[in-house]
Amino acid sequence: MNPERGRPILIGLTGNIGTGKSTVARMLAELGAEVVDADQVAHQVMRAGTPVHSAIVEAFGPQVLAADGEIDRRRLGAIVFADAEALARLEQLVHPATVAAIAQRIAASSAPVVVVEAIKLIEAGMADAYDSLWVTICRPEQQLQRLMAARNLSEAEARLRIQAQPPQEEKIARADVVIDNSGSLEQTRAQVRRAWARLIESATRDGSQ
Repeated sequence: MNPERGRPILIGLTGNIGTGKSTVARMLAELGAEVVDADQVAHQVMRAGTPVHSAIVEAFGPQVLAADGEIDRRRLGAIVFADAEALARLEQLVHPATVAAIAQRIAASSAPVVVVEAIKLIEAGMADAYDSLWVTICRPEQQLQRLMAARNLSEAEARLRIQAQPPQEEKIARADVVIDNSGSLEQTRAQVRRAWARLIESATRDGSQ
C-alpha cells in the first residue's frame, strides 16, 4: 500500500492498439502488481442483462448480437471502427460503467501496486488519477503485424483499428514512462524493471518523509 494515501500505488498503462500493453502488464504482474484489464472490465459491463448491453443494442441494432444474445464484438467493431461518430457514441455508452467498475476493483485491492491497462486511459479522462502514466510504443509495421496475428484480423481490418486511434505522439507527450516494445522481450523487460524500481524507490522515499 502507498503509506501516505492509504491505497495502492497506481500505474496507468496505455498505448495504441497492438503496441504491447498486455506484454508489459504481464511483466508488471510478475513483479507483484495487480493488473486490471479495462478491456475485460468493458466485456463484463456489456454482458447481456446489463444496462450497457441494452443501450448498445438500442443504439446499433440487433445485428450486433451473437446467437447467444451477447454483443458480437467483431460485428460491432466493423461498424464503429469505420465511423468516428459511431465509435464516439459507443464509448459514451461503455466508458462510464467501465470507469466505475475499475474504481471498485482498485478500492477492493490489497496489492501494493495496481496497474490499470486501458487503451483509452487518457481519452476517458482517467489519467490524472494515477501516480505514474506508462505508454507503450513500437514501430508501425510491428503494430500492424501484431494486431493481425493477435486478433485474427485482415490487413484492412487491422488498419481500420489503427487509423481510429489518436496519434501515438499525444500519448507520449503525457507519459511519465515510455516503454519501447520494438525490440526483444528481454529488452522490454529491462525497461519495465528499471521503471518499476524507480517508482517503488520514489514511493518509499515519499512515504518515509
